[in-house]
Amino acid sequence: MTAIGTDAFQGCTGLTSVTIPDSVTYIDSYVFNGCSSLTSVTIPDSVTEIGGSAFYGCNNVKTLVIGNGLTSIDNLPITDALESITIGNGITEIAFRLQNKENLTSVTIGDSVTEISHHAFLGCSSLTSVTIGDSVTSIGEYAFWGCSSLTSVTIGDSVTSIGEEAFKGCSSLTSVTIGDSVTSIDNGAFSGCSSLTSVTIPDSVTSIGESAFGYCNKLTSVTIGKGVTSIGDYAFSGCSKLTSVTFADTTSTWYYTSRSDYTDGTAIDVTDAATNATNLTETWKSQYWYKEASSIE
Repeated sequence: MTAIGTDAFQGCTGLTSVTIPDSVTYIDSYVFNGCSSLTSVTIPDSVTEIGGSAFYGCNNVKTLVIGNGLTSIDNLPITDALESITIGNGITEIAFRLQNKENLTSVTIGDSVTEISHHAFLGCSSLTSVTIGDSVTSIGEYAFWGCSSLTSVTIGDSVTSIGEEAFKGCSSLTSVTIGDSVTSIDNGAFSGCSSLTSVTIPDSVTSIGESAFGYCNKLTSVTIGKGVTSIGDYAFSGCSKLTSVTFADTTSTWYYTSRSDYTDGTAIDVTDAATNATNLTETWKSQYWYKEASSIE
């Protein structure tokens, strides 16, 4: 059998689980339409296409495993009941929205995904675990905004950019590992991560955006890699327990300025970690910081 024909299981309201054989390549339209008791769906790697409304009305699916043959989640049961999703290697971009799925607790992202698009997991307040494959190169703006149960995040070495407010409001996030390929941490990226205690920014990062770590009020220590050349205003504002900010590069001259084009600055000594913390959270928190160059492009 290579295909499951249209309407094959339509209206089977008592059906709770389905095993699709590996020989199937096509699931036709309306196959599981109205299977309201279906709680688990696994799409094997052999399936390359699913017809329209194949899972229409399957509003109680809690576990969804997407095989490697699919390149799109169109016509799959992405409902508010979803608790766990595994995304196969055929999908390259999470441009679809799993946002505001309050029951979603676990996500595994396949190794072929290169981009987690904006708003992808916004407001998934029960999400505790995310595995990001090594192929992901960018995390879009607001991607995990408000995922208040997320406790830890590892950002792989392939990721080059973390978008604006990508992890804002992840209030249970206690640790974050930023990969060595990240070059920019955008505005508000980790703002309001109120359980975060320490951050190490790798040497690959060149810019830290405005309010990037604002109101991370349990943050006590930060290490800023030697590649960083600019820090936006209010980057660490509201970090009331921050006592140590260590700059890996203390030989270059740093400046602070009120100008958003990073010009006309005043030189500042960044050799003392405790003083740096005070300056970034209180004294010059509203200033733009930059290193050596007279202008940051």
